[in-house]
Amino acid sequence: MGNGMYSHEAHAALTNARARAPREEVFRQSSCHPLMNPHGVRLRECRDSVDHPNSLGIAFALDVTGSMGDIPEQLARQELPKFMKALTQCGVVDPQVMFVAVGDANSDNAPLQVGQFESTAELMDKWLTSSFIERGGGGSGEESYELALYFLAEHTAMDCWEKRHKRGYAFLTGDELSYNSVARGHLERIFGDRADEDIPTDAVVAAVQVSFEPFFLIPDLARAQRCERHWRDLLGDHVIVMEDASDTCIVAAGAVALGEGLVKDIAALGPVLLSAGASPERLPAVMRALTPYAASLRRDGAPDPKPPKAHPGPNPGDGGGSWWKRLLGT
Repeated sequence: MGNGMYSHEAHAALTNARARAPREEVFRQSSCHPLMNPHGVRLRECRDSVDHPNSLGIAFALDVTGSMGDIPEQLARQELPKFMKALTQCGVVDPQVMFVAVGDANSDNAPLQVGQFESTAELMDKWLTSSFIERGGGGSGEESYELALYFLAEHTAMDCWEKRHKRGYAFLTGDELSYNSVARGHLERIFGDRADEDIPTDAVVAAVQVSFEPFFLIPDLARAQRCERHWRDLLGDHVIVMEDASDTCIVAAGAVALGEGLVKDIAALGPVLLSAGASPERLPAVMRALTPYAASLRRDGAPDPKPPKAHPGPNPGDGGGSWWKRLLGT
């Protein structure tokens, strides 16, 4: 997939047209769309084409349970065109975006839904708004994020990785823990895959990190208290704690720009995000959210630490005694 050209104007027109429409008119699915059912899907492909010779796969895996279902609505009404504009202004010339909807495999009717990698505004919008916003969830403090990671690891193929050894980007939004493993029963029921035993979630993370840079975006500081430690244990510096869920798209675009080295540092990123439509009022919060990740790349603008001052070594002829005396000032 991924044919056709992207038009920011067409995308903005789509979102503006539904800005005040009821949610039921934006997301009309009352069950999993048949084309988004992952059962039996061999691969979702992100491929180069004449129009897009340098494709870069980007997956949004959106938690659509009760506490998180507002983010897909924000993308569909306003934010997704800003994400695409920020990417292109930073220099990502051929992004291809896929939407995944995440629920709970132990309680929801549609615990995982998967779209296609797309390049045009109309097709991105089609898969996003074809998602069933079930607003369920298990109530146990976990959701089935590991299913999305498993699908990305085992059922996607991207030319950016296969041809250029450049990893794609995956952004999971959520406010809960993952389950500790992908249950073998869920593999068969949801994907049609077979396994001899459950697959530990940390093994799934390791598998997806081969071809993707996976991030977990937490919507606000309050919800970070219950899940940040869990996700940092799995993903390290690729956990981004936002201050408001409305920052999701701009934060994701900034993470791609920093990760790809398309801006010198986070200070250079700010004007790019503003020109793409980021709110001046929200930009300081976006910068705060991205600074720890930028620091992990040494792109936070801070000077590199100076190496420790070397001490003279021991004089081989004195058995080291005079060296220790000089070091201690005695």
